[in-house]
Amino acid sequence: MEIIETRQGAVTVLKPAGPLALGDADQFKLKAIEAKTRSLGRFVVDASAMAYMDSQGLEALVLISNEMADAGQTLRLCGANETVREVLELVGVSERFEFCIDVNTAVRSFL
Repeated sequence: MEIIETRQGAVTVLKPAGPLALGDADQFKLKAIEAKTRSLGRFVVDASAMAYMDSQGLEALVLISNEMADAGQTLRLCGANETVREVLELVGVSERFEFCIDVNTAVRSFL
């Protein structure tokens, strides 16, 4: 899986391209924690190219979300397809995320 990192002003955007699964979830988790730290919590996950996630991918997203919650922040997840959103709802963690329709909306939410 490729993880594309871009910046829009002071906001870091991570876009995992492909499924968030198996060993890729660990790589994503490390990159996300690093990006969160560098950007002081001004961080967005663009899930528009993420077809699905397995339990490891879910665990990575929840861990990042928990770290942000500990700092009084909410992980913004944009472009998530119905499958990804449904998984988050089924396991009861969807309230830990702020869902945005697209990257621009997510970035503007920091203003």
